[in-house]
Amino acid sequence: MITQTQRPVVVTGASTGIGEACALRLDKLGFTVFAGVRKDSDAEKLKQKASPRLTPIFLDVTDAESIASAVEIVTQTVGDRGLFGLVNNAGISIPSPLELIPIAEFEQQMQVNVTGQLAVTQAFLGLLRLTKGRIVNMGSIRGRSAAPFLGAYNISKFALEAFTDVLRMELRPWGISVSIIEPGTIATPIWKKTFAPVDIALENLPVTAQNLYGDAMKIVRKKTGIMALSGIPADTVAVAVVHALTAVKPRTRYLVGQDAKIEAFLKHILPDKVYDRLILYSMGL
Repeated sequence: MITQTQRPVVVTGASTGIGEACALRLDKLGFTVFAGVRKDSDAEKLKQKASPRLTPIFLDVTDAESIASAVEIVTQTVGDRGLFGLVNNAGISIPSPLELIPIAEFEQQMQVNVTGQLAVTQAFLGLLRLTKGRIVNMGSIRGRSAAPFLGAYNISKFALEAFTDVLRMELRPWGISVSIIEPGTIATPIWKKTFAPVDIALENLPVTAQNLYGDAMKIVRKKTGIMALSGIPADTVAVAVVHALTAVKPRTRYLVGQDAKIEAFLKHILPDKVYDRLILYSMGL
């Protein structure tokens, strides 16, 4: 059993959703969890739900000083024991047609979902080497199967697939395992965070853009809302994360959810243009 091990693990983006579920499940199993948050209120909320072992740490994956401070706190606690695991979960979704997305927002999407993951990994690798630790990246089925109007998010998750593959090969000499989790539709607050800018964008689209994409975006917004209601619990993803951290032979990829598994299978067997039509049809387009 792993309940008595108290092995130290860092989880980024642990304020809500999948990150929170991972932090709490790992805490329940006896890990010493450092849960990355960005607000005092989120830290307090986590502490109320967890054991005294769980330590919230303020960690903004886009801020070098924040990352360095988090590493210092973890190092002071674990010392020569090192770090057993790093769960790169922090992420955002910025919806928009690629033709219209402001470059600053596209860069923000990449900064949080890709560059931030690399920065955090670089910062904690010294501690992970001490234990031949494990890295688990939070991807998405959207890292295999793209969907319209989520272009920037899709691109970031496709990039995270390559990030995982390269890191897995480069860190092999030190026995550091690297896995990626690929969830389908999960019931998390990210949907609410995603819908809000969509609604604002729809209201503020200039006439030309409204003519080009307005109707399609409204259809996708409605369809996505229906899908969100049927999402599986975030704790289902946490179960896969635990397996990646504890299995003797962890998998390199974990598809989570029936929808993710079906999409991955169809993407593998169907010609691209046939698959495109299937995705468009499923989204009401």
